[in-house]
Amino acid sequence: MSTEKKVLILQGGWDGHEPKLTSKRFAGLMEKHGYTCTISDTLDVLADAEMLMGLDLVVACWTMDKINNDYVKNLSKAVGSGVGLAGCHGGMCDSFRENTEWQFMTGGQWVSHPGGDGVEYMVHINHGFSPITEGLEDFKVCSEHYYLHIDPAIEVLATTRFPIVNYYHISNKPVDMPVAWTKFWGNGRVFYTSLGHHDDVFDKSPNAQIIMERGLLWAAEGKRYAIEHGLTTERFENTAKMY
Repeated sequence: MSTEKKVLILQGGWDGHEPKLTSKRFAGLMEKHGYTCTISDTLDVLADAEMLMGLDLVVACWTMDKINNDYVKNLSKAVGSGVGLAGCHGGMCDSFRENTEWQFMTGGQWVSHPGGDGVEYMVHINHGFSPITEGLEDFKVCSEHYYLHIDPAIEVLATTRFPIVNYYHISNKPVDMPVAWTKFWGNGRVFYTSLGHHDDVFDKSPNAQIIMERGLLWAAEGKRYAIEHGLTTERFENTAKMY
């Protein structure tokens, strides 16, 4: 196994989420831990299935676009083998609205942010089961308040309470919406946080950056864990048809 630790960051889609700034930030976070980061501004890089299998982590900073389903199949297989997948906000869970396999793999899909930008809300940490949130306390954020449709299999690291802003959903009971989570895709580790509408959220709310950095590392370490423990992909393959 190569000793080089490699990360691919997908940078693109809607400019409002500042993909160039977040990609640069995430590359810096990983490089200080010894990872070599490549930033791609084209999804065509996902056509190279062999290259994807050689990565430790793919980071999604790509909002509101369409994707070739063969690219998703390539990435799905790579993550299933142990390559990590991580991202934040709309850069991962509002990337490709028409691709359900992407949504299945990432664990959720954005559907609304009542009140738009500038909503002040609390992020509540779930303690006791993940090193990603160890030692952190609840914190306040002023940004978009993400309402997501989620996979019930996710492990929730942090939540926020809805509703805060009046909208049609307030006719229902209050709900605790996941803000950050982990899940597995085959042997691969998947991490997501809904924080990160603009890059400066990670400066204004330092705990948000700590969660992001720890989540990136957790996801990236899954491949080596799979190799060291002899985990194979045989039990995952040919069990579902992807459209």
